[in-house]
Amino acid sequence: MPALGARSEAVGVLLLLLLVLGVADLAPRARHPTQSQRRYTPDWPSLDSRPLPAWYDEAKFGVFVHWGVFSVPAWGSEWFWWHWKGEGLAPYQSFMNENYPPGFSYADFGPEFTARFYHPEEWASLFQAAGAKYVVLTTKHHEGFTNWPSPVSWNWNSKDVGPHRDLVGELGTALRKRCLPDILRVGTVWELEDEVSELHAFERHGLSSYLSAGSINQSPVLINNIYNRYKLSGDDVVVNDRWGRNTSCHHGGFYNCQDKYMPHSLPSHKWEMCTSIDKLSWGYRRNMVISEVVKESQIIKELIQTVSLGGNYLLNIGPTKDGLIIPIFQERLLAVGKWLSINGEAIYATKPWRVQLENMTSVWYTSKGSCVYAIFLHWPENGVLSLAFPITTSSTTITMLGIQEDLKWSTDPIKGLLINLPQLPPSALPVQFAWTVKLTGVK
Repeated sequence: MPALGARSEAVGVLLLLLLVLGVADLAPRARHPTQSQRRYTPDWPSLDSRPLPAWYDEAKFGVFVHWGVFSVPAWGSEWFWWHWKGEGLAPYQSFMNENYPPGFSYADFGPEFTARFYHPEEWASLFQAAGAKYVVLTTKHHEGFTNWPSPVSWNWNSKDVGPHRDLVGELGTALRKRCLPDILRVGTVWELEDEVSELHAFERHGLSSYLSAGSINQSPVLINNIYNRYKLSGDDVVVNDRWGRNTSCHHGGFYNCQDKYMPHSLPSHKWEMCTSIDKLSWGYRRNMVISEVVKESQIIKELIQTVSLGGNYLLNIGPTKDGLIIPIFQERLLAVGKWLSINGEAIYATKPWRVQLENMTSVWYTSKGSCVYAIFLHWPENGVLSLAFPITTSSTTITMLGIQEDLKWSTDPIKGLLINLPQLPPSALPVQFAWTVKLTGVK
């Protein structure tokens, strides 16, 4: 089973909320009718042949939300129930003995999961300000509690216990009201394998029979039905590689491979770097300290590196049991949004360039059409940026995102392209970390 702060290898499918909410009629029409009309078979060769919807590759940045009953004890990790009852780890047992009366069960946490200050419209506003193009919510974690009114959860859901609300549905509605479908999309994640329930969101649509005990090997059957039975196979549904054992980094529309996966070179398959602002947990922890919070510069650096290597960056937060997103998480998300407001052109809808990284330097490349973007993490002391790989032509022009004027440049047979950066004080620069030069007319 997972170690502290880790997520199960079986966790997760990234999926739009349309099915969960029972509002498939709100789905945007597929842009590629021939793709949505294609029939698949319940085997990995067939399912893996499905083209990845273009919106996902273009989105680049999403927000992950781990929220559930584990947000009540809010200690250790989101795998609180398993570490306490499954593994019987001493720190978790001591925590319970010191803070709760004898006989207190995990189910007793349910009524305390109130979501009293959960305002999905405020969440939507924050996620949009962060520059996210999709949002992924954990709708059911390892202990089986569903954040929507599931009729087969033995009353272990957010409608019957705790909030008495459809948390998933409310967030989906808020995001759709705030953002056009083509601007920000909504997804869900649930545990495919848990110790309490093997029944999931799709029971409303007759798919629960494929998910009886020990049925993780039936994952291709479930995915096949999603692709074929529901008309969401165009631009709507994407799935990852966490469909059970031996699927990670092998099967799915995109690969997570493992938590916080970051390849060293350009992968051949679409992938996603999934990470958390809290270094030690995905869910909210009351015992988190500032040294365990990832710095702004590290988050932006990971985003740049991920996109340069062809991936998407999914950044996780954990709300409190009341539905609050604590200020440090808000601050980190807004910092990303501020940076993207200037440099988003070099991130959204880009492709990897023929070179991803300058040798032994901190310059990462992306491309879009005829434009090449060089994102450099350290401002050169002499104010001249040296790039070895772009080949200039008579029509080459160079600008910095956030600065209107063209930049002067020259070439050197040894140092390559030399770009004279704006001579401005640090406070006058468009961003304080990671700047982008845009090159047009280069080979």
